[in-house]
Amino acid sequence: MKTISIVTPCFNEADNVEACRDAVAALFAPGGPLESYAREHIFADNDSSDGTQDILRALAASDPSMKVILNARNYGPFRSNFNALRAATGDAVVVFLPADLQDPAEMIPEFVKLWESGVEVVAGARVNRQESLALRTCRAIFYRTVRSLSDIDIPLNVGEFQLLDRKVWDAVVSHDDHYPYIRGIIASVGFRRAIVPYTWAARRSGLSKNNLPRLVDQALNGIFSFTNAPMRLCTFAGVTMAALCMLYAIASVGLYIARPDLAPRGIMTLIVALFFLSGVQLAFMGILGEYVTSIHAQVRKRPLVVERERINMGPETQENPVHALQRRLEAEAA
Repeated sequence: MKTISIVTPCFNEADNVEACRDAVAALFAPGGPLESYAREHIFADNDSSDGTQDILRALAASDPSMKVILNARNYGPFRSNFNALRAATGDAVVVFLPADLQDPAEMIPEFVKLWESGVEVVAGARVNRQESLALRTCRAIFYRTVRSLSDIDIPLNVGEFQLLDRKVWDAVVSHDDHYPYIRGIIASVGFRRAIVPYTWAARRSGLSKNNLPRLVDQALNGIFSFTNAPMRLCTFAGVTMAALCMLYAIASVGLYIARPDLAPRGIMTLIVALFFLSGVQLAFMGILGEYVTSIHAQVRKRPLVVERERINMGPETQENPVHALQRRLEAEAA
């Protein structure tokens, strides 16, 4: 019997985790569309403080197919999700199913059907969103910006709600990234892909934990993780500005010789030029700083996540796949 693994990261989702577990379990129950498959549902809790952990413990005590990872603190959605993804043992893995079910569990049987037909990556595309116009507009700009700047093809409107074949999972979790941009990593490894459109539903209960600063942070991570376009932009802008300044200087000298009364002069010109160029330099330094900070965090090799506890998980899920791959390569080289 094949196993389908499903990963659900959560933080303060006491109102939603049981409903999420039940929605997935119903798919695998007798008479359900996935009754011929085994279920592995991994919940990764980001140090919730609203009783979510107690609910997860109680649910896992009566459901051996439900596995739980409790983080020592809140590591953010991407790190927690990727750490839980490494623990999956299924033949196919649903990378992300939100506890609030905005990405609907009812799509999973269609994903599995496409996977069984030979598709190695089945990606859900959020073509319709039940949210405000402002958020839809911001997300559309972000998706198109990342796709246009990236060195790889990252599909529009595709998030982490994707199903991966086991060999794709192996390629994805072999990445040793301090801040994994998961949808970008999946796109970068390739393989045959199918995209399934669906409606991203509004939350049924609770509040979203993705506030504006966190969304901006995730957007910047997506841009800086898979492209050097910002640094190229700085180079081109610097050369362009230097050329314009030279032209302005030549024009000013020529105008001063031909018509001294019309030549630009005075402290105001210097002040405007100084502050403009200073602002541009600070912006470029900030872009450079984003890359330097990312490199600094990567080379320090801190743990992706520190776990407090694992529930219903055997020793086969304990080893980091990156370390396992390194150990295998070292053994083969010896």
